[in-house]
Amino acid sequence: MKKSILIILLTTLVMGVSAQYEFDLGLKAGLNNSKITVNSDNYDPSTILNYHFGAFARINLNYLYIQPEAYYSSKGGDIEEIVSSNPLQTVSSFNYDVIDVPLLLGVKIINEEAINLRIMAGPVFSFITDSSIETNDSRFSSTYFKDRFFGWQYGIGADFLFLTFDARIENSAGNIYSSSALNSKSNTLLLTLGIKLL
Repeated sequence: MKKSILIILLTTLVMGVSAQYEFDLGLKAGLNNSKITVNSDNYDPSTILNYHFGAFARINLNYLYIQPEAYYSSKGGDIEEIVSSNPLQTVSSFNYDVIDVPLLLGVKIINEEAINLRIMAGPVFSFITDSSIETNDSRFSSTYFKDRFFGWQYGIGADFLFLTFDARIENSAGNIYSSSALNSKSNTLLLTLGIKLL
């Protein structure tokens, strides 16, 4: 899979060598609606609202573009334990902060001077900087969080003059939390507003 990503990126770069390209650099911030999915029917996951902020670069190759980013993101999710005698008795809150580094390949569906409409997808590499669990359940511990994990982002975006807006879905490819009691993956909706500085 990594070889396929590399081939796609190299092909795109080769196509753009002889083409005129523009370079954008900017800041971005937005909201996350995230949850952790679990491998057990004994728990019911729910979403929490958080935030992210950082920077992006965009290499525009006419209708194609490559967009690397780096941003700080706060994510997590709540799970409720389903107990027959007292349904949804115990609530555990999983929280973790990460540095996300996506590398997106996009296509501009509409590409006008003042406005464009885009679709994009690509891998995201996440590095956990802090984690915690608020719970009364001794089976859960923040030590079971992974230090880093890999995932995918895909979504749509639009630019108007110097403003840029993205709506993306992010899914982790593997577990972000793994113990004998529970394995969890991450799903996140990201809504982002950015400003082009260059």
